Amino acid sequence: MLLVRAPPSPPPLSAATFATNLDGALRLRGLSSSRAAVAASAAAAKWAASSRGGQKLKQVASVANPLVKHCVKLRLSAAYRRSCRRLLLVGLAPILEMCRFELDAIDCLLLLDGLEVPEELREFTGDVVYVSAAVMKKVSGMQSVDSTEAIAVMQMPKHFRDIGSEEDGDDLHGLFNRPKRILVLDGIQDPGNLGTLIRSACAFRWDGVFLLPACCDPFNEKALRAARGASLQLPIVSGNWHDLHALMTKYGMKMMAGHPEGNSKASKGIQSLSKELADSLLNEPLCLVLGSEGNGLSAESLQACELVNIPMEGTFESLNVSVAGGIFLFMLQPKHQISSITSIS
Repeated sequence: MLLVRAPPSPPPLSAATFATNLDGALRLRGLSSSRAAVAASAAAAKWAASSRGGQKLKQVASVANPLVKHCVKLRLSAAYRRSCRRLLLVGLAPILEMCRFELDAIDCLLLLDGLEVPEELREFTGDVVYVSAAVMKKVSGMQSVDSTEAIAVMQMPKHFRDIGSEEDGDDLHGLFNRPKRILVLDGIQDPGNLGTLIRSACAFRWDGVFLLPACCDPFNEKALRAARGASLQLPIVSGNWHDLHALMTKYGMKMMAGHPEGNSKASKGIQSLSKELADSLLNEPLCLVLGSEGNGLSAESLQACELVNIPMEGTFESLNVSVAGGIFLFMLQPKHQISSITSIS
C-alpha cells in the first residue's frame, strides 16, 4: 500500500470552490442551471488539471463545504448527474472494479481521514481529498463509515446517450456499429435489477442497452454497484419508443419480448424459449425487451414484439426479471459468442 497522509490544512482555493464561484457567476449572466453546471464542472476540471503534478492532496472536515454539497447532489439527483456529466461511486470495492476500465475517468477521490491510498490507485493523478467521518456519512448517505471508506467522483461514460436532452440531442452516430443484439428495458425501476441486467448483457457480449421511459437511472448508486463496472463498458441509450423504432429500422432488427405464459395481458401467441428458437435467430439482428416485475411489458411492447417465455414446471409462472433476463441473454447471445463457447467445450 502507498501511504499518503492528508496535509494539515486545505489549499487556499479548491477545485470545488472554484466551480461553485464560477457557477454563481454564470447564473448571474443568465445561463440555465444545466449549462451553468456543465460549464462550472468543466472549468473546475481544467483548473485542477493545470494545478497538479501527480496527486493533489486536500482536506475537508465540514459538511457545509461546496464539494460535499456537489457530491450529495450527484448521489440524489439523476438530472444533476446528467447535467454535470458526472456520477458518484460509493465504496472502495466498486471503485477498484471501475478502475480496471476507466482510471482516467475519476476526477476526485474522497478518502476517510487516516487511510492510505490503495496500491491499485497508485497511478491515479487526480485530486485526493481526505474527509472526516461526518463528511463521509453525509456524502454516502450511510449511517456508518465501515464500508464507505472511499468515494469517487467520475465522469459519465462517453457512450451514454440521453436522446432528446439538451446535452446529447438526437445523435447516436458512432455509438453502435451494426449491432446484432440490443437489450431493451421497459420500465425497470429497481436499480439492483437494472444494474444486474446491464452486467449480464456485457458478460454475454450484447452490443448495448436501451432504456425506455420509467426506467431508473443506470448511474444510480445501487445500479452502478450491481453492474460491477459494466456500465462503463457497454453503450447505454435512454429514449422513447419512437427512438427505439428508428434504431430498429436503421439496423433491420427483429423485436422480441420476454413474457410469462400465464400473463393475461397477452392477446397473441407466445413462443417458448428453446435451443431451436435461439439457433433460428443466430444470424438475425435482435432487440430483446424485458418489462418490470410489477407491471410487466408496456402496451407498446406487447403490440410491437413477438412474445417468448421461459418454459417452467411447478407452480411458479414467472421469475425475477434479472434472473429471467440472464437466461434470455445467455440463450440468445450473439453468434460469435456461441461459437467461442462451443470451441472451449
